[in-house]
Amino acid sequence: MEPFELKGKTALVTGAARGIGKATAERLAAAGAKVARLDIEPGDGIIVADVADEAAVERGFAEAVRSLGGLDILVNNAGIAVRKTALEISSDEWDRVLGVNLRGLFLCSRVAARTMKDAGGGAIVNLASIMGFSGGIFPNPAYQASKGAVVNLTRALALELAPHAIRVNAVAPTFVRTDLTAPIFRSPEILKVVMSHTPLGVLPEVDDIAAAILFLSSPAARCITGVTLPVDSGYLAR
Repeated sequence: MEPFELKGKTALVTGAARGIGKATAERLAAAGAKVARLDIEPGDGIIVADVADEAAVERGFAEAVRSLGGLDILVNNAGIAVRKTALEISSDEWDRVLGVNLRGLFLCSRVAARTMKDAGGGAIVNLASIMGFSGGIFPNPAYQASKGAVVNLTRALALELAPHAIRVNAVAPTFVRTDLTAPIFRSPEILKVVMSHTPLGVLPEVDDIAAAILFLSSPAARCITGVTLPVDSGYLAR
């Protein structure tokens, strides 16, 4: 098998209806994987489930595993943000962000790991963020806290699951043009601030993030686990 080939592999991508999740599902499929897509929004070929709902996750993963015939790769892409300061965000909004970005990622990883363990191994790739390593440019405390937790949960799961030949890594994007970041890209003033923190002078597209996920999912990364790979155009180098 070629290093980046996924022929004969099965994969599930959460938050796959659009943006990074959609691009990732397409790239994994192009590499030869049989791919299932899960999202809270209905759509063609989408398994509908809220990742923060344990029962929904169990049902969704059972459906995916039946349709795929197994599960070799999980991409935990589902995520949300509420861009309010610590003084403004409500406790319900805080709980919802942590519920999707952290609890949901944990629930999906746990269900996937049970299947992978019985099958002899697999790969889990989480979507972290540069905000998991940085206080950020703009106030976004719930998102920043959730992504910091994703970085360390990635390490913890990597150690726990390594004896079962399950690799766990993450990708940490900078600002990427998606529905989640639309308010930033609509504002020339805000975008100017973002670019001032972007040494390469160009921001990644969704396909750049999907390519990094493919790498961490593939045989090319067979000896990599517990790592969070920034795709940040130099943001974290400062």
